[in-house]
Amino acid sequence: MVVATLSVTETVSWGIVYYGYPVFLRPMEQDLGASRVAITGAFSAGLAIAALAAIPVGRWLDRHGPRALMTAGSCLATVLMIAWSRVESVWALYLVWCGLGLAMAAILYEPAFVAIVQWFSTHRDRAMLTLTLAAGLASTIFMPLEAWLLARLGWRTSVLTLGVVLAVVTIPLHAIALRPAPKPPAPPPGAEPIRGAEPIGAVAGVGLHAAARAAIFWVLAVAFVVANFATVSVTVHLIPYLVSLGYGAAFAAATIGWMGAMQLPGRLFFVPIAGWLGPRWVTASIFLAQAVGVTLITLVWLAGIGPVIVLMGAANGMSTLARATVVAEVFGRRHYGSIAGALALGANGARAAGPVGASLLTLALGSYDRVFWTLGGALAVVGLAVLVTDMRARVVEPGPGSPRARRALGGVGGPFRGPP
Repeated sequence: MVVATLSVTETVSWGIVYYGYPVFLRPMEQDLGASRVAITGAFSAGLAIAALAAIPVGRWLDRHGPRALMTAGSCLATVLMIAWSRVESVWALYLVWCGLGLAMAAILYEPAFVAIVQWFSTHRDRAMLTLTLAAGLASTIFMPLEAWLLARLGWRTSVLTLGVVLAVVTIPLHAIALRPAPKPPAPPPGAEPIRGAEPIGAVAGVGLHAAARAAIFWVLAVAFVVANFATVSVTVHLIPYLVSLGYGAAFAAATIGWMGAMQLPGRLFFVPIAGWLGPRWVTASIFLAQAVGVTLITLVWLAGIGPVIVLMGAANGMSTLARATVVAEVFGRRHYGSIAGALALGANGARAAGPVGASLLTLALGSYDRVFWTLGGALAVVGLAVLVTDMRARVVEPGPGSPRARRALGGVGGPFRGPP
């Protein structure tokens, strides 16, 4: 029930709040009399606010669960969608989208993944796969629908209509169907915790401060920043790059669409590959595949666009699941929201900074080829870093600060000392 509920609400939330903005970009420019840079800046501001809100949102989720927050986020998003339909100036658009950034932090993937982790101690990779496969269709379902509404109703009435749909679908589902996770049964008298497994009656895991003292935390944080920056850079700048090589604009735009479509088979293969390789190898392989894909863009005249579409699309689809699952596998479930939120701060911040950052990088390096080679090299470095970094940061906590807990964190004299 929880997976089905989130599959519906995430598809609707992503489709309306996130993917609606590009559809209404041009009519907003004309109506508000503003440049494209100014209009797209409001969207980037919202993404930046969503990134900054990730840590406090994660802490709330660990303490109180996702039900109230996601319900409040849907209510806030509905009110702001109505406000968006009525903006008359650029500053009002920025104000609305800063608020929608807070709403996105409360309703998109991060809180949904926390709900999955809290509900599923096993098979959570399959639950997340189901969720992301459904939400992965958000753009496919909603962008054509939004374009149809735009042609018939104009952008303001279309946004208002979508706000009503968002309210009708997501608010009751979050409020009623998103039930709190059941508490684990109490341990039998005299039961000893088993190292490497979650004890009965407790949820294993290290806190954010303890996780931040592990090298793997920072390696993953930097890796997902680089990966998100590279993904957004390719999405925004691949079209002008291909056009400069003589490809048609329609073909270049279709290439981005094909990459998006390849995310779905990538996610389908994630569960068996992750079960076969384990969290270290599957996460590192994703970054290395992205590195090859980005580098091949500069050789598209030789190898064609097909390998780029397959590698970048599939790896991008897997990356979403990897970030969701590797946190639980490495750091445990108890403080999943806080740790995932801390990682999301950088990853989502890179998503917001990517379009402008890649433009500045192009100016600094002098050509798109150098930018893509630089991004490919950075992805290769972080992929190798994941491979060589110790991932033993998970703990079963028989008691705060106990010797067994410290040993599970890396041993006396290891990277962790004292209670998490």
